[in-house]
Amino acid sequence: MRRRAAFEHRESDILDTSIAANNVLRIAVDIGGTFTDGVATLSPLGRIWVGKTPTTPNDPGEAVSTVALNLLQQVSASLGAAAPKLGEVVHGTTLITNTLIERKGAKTALVTTKGMRDVLDIGREWRYDIYDLDIVLPTPLVAPDLRVEIDERLNAEGETLTPLSEAALDAMIGDLAALGVDSVAVSLLHAYVNDVNEKRIEAALKNALPKLKVSLSSDLAREIKEFERTSTAVANAYVKPIVAEYLHELENRIARIQDGIPLRVMVSSGGFTSASSGAESPILLLESGPAAGVLSALNTACQNDVKRVLAFDMGGTTAKACVAVDGEPPVAHSFECARVERFKRGSGLPILIPSIELIEIGAGGGSIAHCNRLGLLNIGPESSGSVPGPACYDRGGTDATVTDADLLLGYLNPTNFLGGEMELNVFRAQSAMERLAGQLRMPAADVAWGIYNMVNENMASAARIHIAENGHDPREFAMVATGGAGPVHAVEVARKLRIPRVLIPIAAGAGSCLGMLAAPARVDRAFSSPRLLADTEWDQVAANLEKLRREGEAELDSAGATDVEWRIGAEMRYFGQGADVSISIPYEAVTQATSAKVLSSFEEQYEKLYGRLVPNARPQVVTWRLTGKARTAGHHFEWGDDRVKDSDALRGKRPIYLPLRGRYDEVPVYDRYSVRPGRTMQGPLILEERESTIVVAVASDVTVLPDLTTSITIREFE
Repeated sequence: MRRRAAFEHRESDILDTSIAANNVLRIAVDIGGTFTDGVATLSPLGRIWVGKTPTTPNDPGEAVSTVALNLLQQVSASLGAAAPKLGEVVHGTTLITNTLIERKGAKTALVTTKGMRDVLDIGREWRYDIYDLDIVLPTPLVAPDLRVEIDERLNAEGETLTPLSEAALDAMIGDLAALGVDSVAVSLLHAYVNDVNEKRIEAALKNALPKLKVSLSSDLAREIKEFERTSTAVANAYVKPIVAEYLHELENRIARIQDGIPLRVMVSSGGFTSASSGAESPILLLESGPAAGVLSALNTACQNDVKRVLAFDMGGTTAKACVAVDGEPPVAHSFECARVERFKRGSGLPILIPSIELIEIGAGGGSIAHCNRLGLLNIGPESSGSVPGPACYDRGGTDATVTDADLLLGYLNPTNFLGGEMELNVFRAQSAMERLAGQLRMPAADVAWGIYNMVNENMASAARIHIAENGHDPREFAMVATGGAGPVHAVEVARKLRIPRVLIPIAAGAGSCLGMLAAPARVDRAFSSPRLLADTEWDQVAANLEKLRREGEAELDSAGATDVEWRIGAEMRYFGQGADVSISIPYEAVTQATSAKVLSSFEEQYEKLYGRLVPNARPQVVTWRLTGKARTAGHHFEWGDDRVKDSDALRGKRPIYLPLRGRYDEVPVYDRYSVRPGRTMQGPLILEERESTIVVAVASDVTVLPDLTTSITIREFE
């Protein structure tokens, strides 16, 4: 026995040494509106540890440090002396979004061509709601008195009409110095064709006003659309000093935990870059958290051979969805943020950056329910956030929220929230619901169900339109749900959409973090040069793409990328049309022969979208794009700690509201960690875990798959 014990001890030592030597410890942290999530993983082994703490809005980095330290303690407790040192931290944040929504950015100026100072006010010259007589347009981030005109001008070919003089530069510097701004956006007319004057202005400002943060439109959005390009540069300048300071401080916090750890940041297009690049172009991080949630859903779909996915991510503030086919998320190259009316296109600030195409489809767990002026129930857009939080958090919140409704419907266990670390106060939730019920003149129980049902119906309606706009039938899809509130609502939303299958990945409550760990390093570059395909100067296109590739390679090197796949893209249309069609081909040496490949790809996409080609029409390239992405395979994850128990998975029973029966009934409650792969259970039921709760309130087959994903096949739709 002693010999066997000694052998097992030596075998354990060898295994521990192997873990330390052959695996890299990576941490991903995502700051949400309510909670800050974190996941540590051993790569490529795939063992994970999960942390979660309330977001600290006054100092977001504090929650990041708390989660990172907690994760390192968990890893040390599991692996002991064999725990490897931290290799890198990947980070996603809502800081940029919140700064733009709350208008708490830096004092920012705009430098633009003489005669163009009002472009932010003129915008597109259209109303996002023609029937609203009291329409409110988004207020520009830079007031008119902070806009500086400079006497210079290029034509549409990038040729000089009015040269930029030293006297004009000196006058501009004097004007900016007098304004006392912290940041400046430079957006000159036709700078997307020729950036020489923007570069001269940048050099002059860095020499005369070295503390001033400068953002160039030609660096951020080298594309046509004067208003959108200027808006993008202004938004970047508005948040740049704040994000630069935040990332610098975050690097210092990480260095205090362990010195020399690189910080990577997620970008909206579904990749990551270095912290230095993120600080220089923070607008690229705008949708980093939701983008990571989509990558997590696609990784789960890849592991389970699912081709058509509706990625559904519901957190504490919002719920978002993305339609993805064959493992690739759609990437849009323009979108809006900080909308005056959340669901009305055109009511926000236009941003020209690549971003995974997401649609905001509803409220989050912290969204506040209220009685509107017509005496009807409404939810959001206001959120209780993490401070004070929903009423049931017992932190000072008094308004009824979605989370309070989930609790009163029996879907949440008040003693097992965050694994029991945070107990929910049922009395506070009930009191908040009764106050709202009094205003609505309804029973509190009916109001709780109304909140839950309305949120789900709103999300299903928005997702249904989103799927239809992409030319698909929801019944052909599987839903993959992530986020703290996603598993609570996913089955009911899927049932309303008639989506037959729902997948809940491992650690779904921290799904965005898993997406960050599965994300590749990525860069996106573009330049506009509107020309007929037949008139394209291929030597010039080749030179521009090669220049962009060199810039991208430098950025990817700083992010630690090695094996990179490059693709050439373009926005095309028939001459005279207004809508563009996106195409993409593998990167190659661009010559006249490339024309045939570009045309073939355009015609294939055009016919797919519109059913036929336009006879005798002339194809035109508006914008060329270049994308570089590190090659990655699907990531397998498994628990790194001892949360998987050998004990019976059944914890007991509790009453929950069953929508198709219209009453409360007792259903079995399982510990998700203890349900072994391969086991199938029958819904209605509840699966509890530390990070979230899976609610199955209709007849379903519930199976735990080999990768610990929970698969739910809905059998009851009416």
